[in-house]
Amino acid sequence: MKADNEARLFAEIGKTNKDVVTEFIEGLVETYPGLQYLDGFPEVKVVIRADASGATYDKVAVISGGGSGHEPAHAGFVGEGMLTASICGDVFASPSVDSILAGIRAVTGPMGCLLIVMNYTGDRLNFGLAAEQARSEGYKIETVIVGDDCALPPLLGIAGRRGLAGTIFVNKIAGAAAAAGLSLADVAAEAKRASQMVGTMGVALSVCTLPGQVTSDRLGPGKMELGLGIHGEPGAAVADLQSVDVVVSHVLKQILSSETNYVPITRGNRVVLMINGLGATPVMELMIAAGKTVPKLQLEFGLAVERVYTGSFMTSLDMAGFSISIMKADQTLLQRLDAPTKAPHWPVGSAGNRPPAKIPVPLPPSRSTKSEESLSRPLQLSEQGRILEAAIEAAVNAVIVMRDSLNDWDSKVGDGDCGSTMYSGATAILDDMKKYYPLNDAAETVNEIGSSVRRVMGGTSGVLYNIFSKAAYARLKANSDSTVTAKQWAEAFEAAIDAVSKYGGASAGYRTLLDALIPALSVLKERLTAGDDSSTAFVLSSEAALAGAESTKDMQAQAGRSSYVSAAILATVPDPGAMAAAAWYRAAALAVKAKYEKASS
Repeated sequence: MKADNEARLFAEIGKTNKDVVTEFIEGLVETYPGLQYLDGFPEVKVVIRADASGATYDKVAVISGGGSGHEPAHAGFVGEGMLTASICGDVFASPSVDSILAGIRAVTGPMGCLLIVMNYTGDRLNFGLAAEQARSEGYKIETVIVGDDCALPPLLGIAGRRGLAGTIFVNKIAGAAAAAGLSLADVAAEAKRASQMVGTMGVALSVCTLPGQVTSDRLGPGKMELGLGIHGEPGAAVADLQSVDVVVSHVLKQILSSETNYVPITRGNRVVLMINGLGATPVMELMIAAGKTVPKLQLEFGLAVERVYTGSFMTSLDMAGFSISIMKADQTLLQRLDAPTKAPHWPVGSAGNRPPAKIPVPLPPSRSTKSEESLSRPLQLSEQGRILEAAIEAAVNAVIVMRDSLNDWDSKVGDGDCGSTMYSGATAILDDMKKYYPLNDAAETVNEIGSSVRRVMGGTSGVLYNIFSKAAYARLKANSDSTVTAKQWAEAFEAAIDAVSKYGGASAGYRTLLDALIPALSVLKERLTAGDDSSTAFVLSSEAALAGAESTKDMQAQAGRSSYVSAAILATVPDPGAMAAAAWYRAAALAVKAKYEKASS
C-alpha cells in the first residue's frame, strides 16, 4: 500500500522523469540560499555555487554529477569547500553533453576544472566528450573516474567497478584541495589517490520505486540483496534476511578481502567510515549499523577508525538498506575531510545570504569571432583543401555503400544497426561538407565533422566518433601553420585514438574499431619515420587497418553488446565497427594517393 501511494504521489508531482528532477532542483535552491541553477530547463539541469562565476573564479572548479534519484548526491554537495557545480541527469540516466558543458562554462576560470565521474559507461562517455569539447574551447580540464564497488569479483572487459557512495569522499577531498588554492594537477592527483583508497558495498531490503511506476516485487518476503547497484539493478546475491551483526560482518569481509585487494587497507591502518542510507532507512537504523561497524573494524580488523559519517549521502530513491564505505586515511586526507565547507548535505554544511535563485545559461564562444572563411565552404580551395575534400568524400562514400553489410554483421553480434548509424553520419558529413565545411582550414573541418556526427549519429558509435573528431581537432588547432604536415596528421590521429580509448575504455584486442585504427597508426608512424612519402605511408597504413579489422574474427569481445555473444558466433563475422573504420580509412588513403599522383603527372 505504501509503495502504491508513493507511486501515485510521484505521478501527480512529476508528470515526466524530467519534471521530477527540475522540481527537485527548484526546491533545493529555495531551501539553500548558497545555491543557484542555470536557467535551461528541461535540457540543462545544473546546480552551481551562487558565489562562483567562471569569469572571476580563481580556484580550480570541481564538478561531479550523474543520473538523478541519488539525492542528496550530487547537488546537495555543492558549496564552498566541496563541489562547484553538479550536473543532474534524468532519473538513473547520465546527464547530456550539453548540460555538462554548460556547467563547465558557468564555473570554470583560469585555474581549470576537475570532473569527478562515477564509473558507468554513459557517464564516462558523456563527461569525456564534454571534457574534449571544453578543452577545444580553451578550458583546462582533468578527469578522475571513481569505481569503489567491492561487491563483484574483478570483471573481464572494460566495465570495471561501479561508482558508489565512496565518491562523496572523493568530492570532499577534491573540493577542500581546490579551496586551499592547489593547482589543477595537484587537485586531480589528490582526488585520484582518494579514489584508489576507498571501497563500498551495499545491502538492500527492498528495490526502489521509479517515479510514476509501481514498485517491483523482485525481492520476496524475508529476503535481502547483497552488493546491489544504486540504479535498482540486481545485486551479487539474494539471501535470507539476517541480523545487522551478520550483515555488517559479511560486508566488511568483502570490502577488506586480501584476495580481491580492492582497497590497500591492512591491520594497523587509519580509516574513515561512511554508513550511507539508500533512501528509506531511518536514521535510527543507520546509527545502529554504525554502532555495530566501528567495534568490528577496531577489534576484528585492527583498524583505527578516525572519522564516522552516518546519514543518507547517496541514495537510490526509496530503497530500504544501507551501504558501508571504508577509506584508508592519513593526516592530509583527514585535513581535507575536516576542512570547512558550506555544502548543505555534508555533515557540517551551513547557510548564507540568498542571491537570485537562477542565472542565465552561458553561451558557447561566439562564432562571430572567427573569420568568414572559417564559417563556410571557401569559394576557392587550396591544394590542401582539394585533397581534404577528396579524402572525406571517398571515406563517407565507402561507409555509405557498406550499410547493408555492416547491418548484417551487426545483426549477428550486436543490435543490427551499425550500418544504419554509420550511414546517417556519413550522409550528414557529405551534405554538410558541400554546404559549409571550411576545407582550407583542416582543424576547423575536422571540428565540423564532429559536429555533423554529433547531430545525427546515435548510440555509442556517435559519441565515440565525436570524441575522435574533437580530440583530433584539439591537436590540429595547436599547430600555428596553416598547412598541416603528415607528421601533424599522424599526431592528431594518435590523439584521437587515445581519447577514444580513454573514454570508451577499450584498447587493442577488445574487438572494437580500435583494432583497425591502432595498427594503422603504428604503420603510419613507422613508414613516416622511415622516410616514405606521406601518401605511400597512408596507403600502407590502410592495409594494416584492413588486416586489423579482419583479425577481429579471432577476438573475444570485451566491450559493447558483442561482449555478451558466444565465441562461436563471433568467429563467423568481423567486428562491424572495425570494418567500418577500416573502410573509411582505406578509402581516404587511396583518394589522397590518387590526388598526389595526379598532381605530379
